[in-house]
Amino acid sequence: MRKNLLTPIAAVSGSLVLAAGLTACGGSSAASDEKVVTVYSADGLKGENGDGWYDKVFEDFEKKTGIKVEYVEGGSGEMVQRAVREKSNTQADVLVTLPPFIQQADSKGLLKAYEPAGSEQVDGADKAADGTWTSVVNNYFGFIYNKKELTTPPKTWEELLDGKFKEKVQYSTPGVAGDGTAVLIKAMHDFGGKEPAMEYLKRLQTNNVGPSASTGKLAPKVDKGELHVANGDVQMNFAQSKDMPNLGIWFPAKGAGKPTTFALPYAAGLVDKAPHSENGKKLLDFMLSEQAQQDVSAVGGGFTARKDIEATDANAIELAALLDGVEVFEPDWSDIGTNLDSYVDAWKSATGS
Repeated sequence: MRKNLLTPIAAVSGSLVLAAGLTACGGSSAASDEKVVTVYSADGLKGENGDGWYDKVFEDFEKKTGIKVEYVEGGSGEMVQRAVREKSNTQADVLVTLPPFIQQADSKGLLKAYEPAGSEQVDGADKAADGTWTSVVNNYFGFIYNKKELTTPPKTWEELLDGKFKEKVQYSTPGVAGDGTAVLIKAMHDFGGKEPAMEYLKRLQTNNVGPSASTGKLAPKVDKGELHVANGDVQMNFAQSKDMPNLGIWFPAKGAGKPTTFALPYAAGLVDKAPHSENGKKLLDFMLSEQAQQDVSAVGGGFTARKDIEATDANAIELAALLDGVEVFEPDWSDIGTNLDSYVDAWKSATGS
């Protein structure tokens, strides 16, 4: 991986987008005067064709402020790891990841407390008590399937063990991708603990194609029929389905139980010792502005992070219908943050990954 290279708002989903030189050291006065802000983000909010929530927000932000957004994209864990490596020469101004990686970033001292305008309207469970991060787009974990190959989606985890899914199932890598880590979280919840979840994932390995660093790369494979089932999240997959007609969203149940999911928001924080800290604050304010939050569903296919905004567009109605009848549970993020490495190690051991 090349260091200190970034590009203006031009990302390929699921891989780091690298670009024009950025050589400023964190916090220098020359850097702080630049009309630029650098975002390190998990994939999913940038459109495949330049039509995603990030695309509109970044364009509107630049028009309003004259500040150009430099954008780097990868898995949630990948972005945190990169920021850790750069602590002595900070490059990012804003970090956006899925849980539990935003909590992990906070615990590693990567974030600086800043409460954006509008964050008072974000539910307490969706932001840090000390102001180091706040959700900017709400979201839910889910799975996708190919609607052409499968006339109805699978209903249960157990169905994925059937021989017809041999080399037709894939999920992104736990510990690297936020949605991959979510597979572990949901499996442990649905199966009632770490051991039974790992036993199931060990059995699923017979049908699993193998690890993928990026969840975003799985949807095109499902749409084309290369895969029949993969993991994902509602916001990203709903947005992708506009250009991928064979993509359907579903939520596995265990046995005769109800389908389940949990909130998996995109959470953003100001990076400590950011080279363009004031610009980072302005972008965070803009992300939580009323117009940007209205655009979350209408443009991005996600759920507004602000409880005072009621989205009534067609996407919002369709998204609400997707979750009808699905049980939403709340993970113990404190436990997951503390024990994430041991859960990932258990997964590696169970699956031979």
